[in-house]
Amino acid sequence: MVEVADELQLRPRRLGEFVGQPQLTEHLEIVLEAARRRAQAVDHLLFAGPPGLGKTSLAGIVAAELGVGLRVTSGPALVRAGDLAAILSDLQESDVLFIDEIHRLARPVEEVLYPAMEDFQLDILIGKGPTARSIRLDLPRFTLVGATTRTGLLTGPLRDRFGFVGRLDLYAPDDLETIVLRSAAILGVPVEPGGARLIAERSRGTPRIANRLLRRVRDYVEVREHGTITPSAAAAGLALFGVDELGLDKVDRAILDALCRRFGGRPVGLTTLAQCVGEEPDTVEDAYEPYLLQQGLLLRTPRGRVATDGAFEHLGLPIGSAPARPATGAGTEEVRLAPARLW
Repeated sequence: MVEVADELQLRPRRLGEFVGQPQLTEHLEIVLEAARRRAQAVDHLLFAGPPGLGKTSLAGIVAAELGVGLRVTSGPALVRAGDLAAILSDLQESDVLFIDEIHRLARPVEEVLYPAMEDFQLDILIGKGPTARSIRLDLPRFTLVGATTRTGLLTGPLRDRFGFVGRLDLYAPDDLETIVLRSAAILGVPVEPGGARLIAERSRGTPRIANRLLRRVRDYVEVREHGTITPSAAAAGLALFGVDELGLDKVDRAILDALCRRFGGRPVGLTTLAQCVGEEPDTVEDAYEPYLLQQGLLLRTPRGRVATDGAFEHLGLPIGSAPARPATGAGTEEVRLAPARLW
């Protein structure tokens, strides 16, 4: 509960407090100011990007800047059309409805959302069979704010009904350092600029990770040091919690170790790789691979995942070193496993 309270406390509440994403915030500022001058609800907004970049924070900022209410839900939570209808019918004029992971909406729920977004009307089916009839209820003008980490999974009709689509990109170290210093001030943690910079550089371009690492280093310096986050204390604390100089954690390094040591740089199928590190294939693909790809440590090829020269160098191994087990067994396993994933 304390961790959740800290997370909410660290969220920016106004657009001026939001760090980074300068182009997006400038566009959003214009959209909000225009709506305020017209005294109208803002067009529906869609924020897309990897997890932890501030999509939920921006939804709260939109409501705060307009001085209206905020209702929060998520795509997986809206199982039936009636779930969404209950929320829509309870909205007030100009309220903001935030749907996280909107690409995971069920199709019946999405069908109810279309007329609500476009005409601000809600279709309700009464009765069953031949006596069933549909009535249409008027809704107050509201603003739907959707957040998605998988833009490609959004259906075309839903995506086209958003008046503004903003893409959030990974943060630069300078912006993350500013976020760490701001969060440290809110938490009351003394931090030197060098310590904040070190945390920022190992945060994988993500503010959520930066704040999480800051809290872990805060714990370390309170127990093992003198309470101040210095560069040396930050490095020691991050090393203790398994975060290396590239921001890789234990699972990241296990993936690279399997590719480099066990398979010697040969292509490895996703299922085999996931079994080697003890994770689900979807978890490896969605949570770990994107950052390894961005850092140039891993490649996706038609034959499987391949470690780059940078991965060998990061692990301190000779480039293209031979695997610990016979290469023929690994190669044969991949040839047989790859078609099985298509069945």
